[in-house]
Amino acid sequence: MLDLSQLRSFVAVEQMGSFTLAAERLGLGQSTVSQHIQRLEATLGRKLLARDTHKVMLTGDGEALLTHARAMLSIEGQVQSLFKSNSLRGSLRLGVSEDFVTSQLPAALEDFVRSHPSVDLELTVALSGVLYEMQDNGDIDLVLAKRRLGDARGKLVYREPLVWLARDPERVLASGPLPLIAFPPPSVTRAIALEALGRNGVSWRIVCTCGSLSGLTAAARAGMGVLVQPRSMAPSGLKEIAAGKLPALEDVEFVLVPRKGADQALVAALSDDILQKVRGLRSA
Repeated sequence: MLDLSQLRSFVAVEQMGSFTLAAERLGLGQSTVSQHIQRLEATLGRKLLARDTHKVMLTGDGEALLTHARAMLSIEGQVQSLFKSNSLRGSLRLGVSEDFVTSQLPAALEDFVRSHPSVDLELTVALSGVLYEMQDNGDIDLVLAKRRLGDARGKLVYREPLVWLARDPERVLASGPLPLIAFPPPSVTRAIALEALGRNGVSWRIVCTCGSLSGLTAAARAGMGVLVQPRSMAPSGLKEIAAGKLPALEDVEFVLVPRKGADQALVAALSDDILQKVRGLRSA
């Protein structure tokens, strides 16, 4: 029989990439988490984790175990929810900005979905401006998206610098009017980029518009032009353009914005889970 507490520690270490952060998330001592992993490896007779100077990573056997560990913990959550008189139930409509989905959303939602199997979570992915419009129309209960500096809406999750990115910065900068790869309006990053270029008299042209970050990334990797993204979400294969080559961009803030009239218990539970996980991942 595998010990669920050991599996929980194993999954937490995989999520956080650190024994210290996993211990903080679980409310355990780091030595306890280490013991859980050691005993789990001893039970299975396999090495599950590999460590380097920066992060803890799964071995091949660890990757093989991960799906089953998550499934076992999910079943445990369902059983606990079945017999808890105060377990959360209902439905919650979550809107998440396009760029956040591809980077941090899976880790942020995994524990909530497992811990609250009686909650029906409906996910909408769109541009931040579109999500706010949908929320104003009553179509979304909780928004996780970007806001501009000075905007007071929502609860701050973290602040992030925007950067200019390109496959070959020198070639792109020498190509005449700056070729831009951008989300369509009402994109926050698009508006910030165009305002910065306008203030500094830099000529530009839009060479690719797409509502999907994967489409924009493909265009940038093909060398079509310059893409603006939060620094931590910069796609692989692109280089950050050195400071001074293009106008400085203002930071953006990622925030959680609840809808008035939404189920406050569900909103609070998911908001707390996202805040804890995202801040933990960033500190890692």
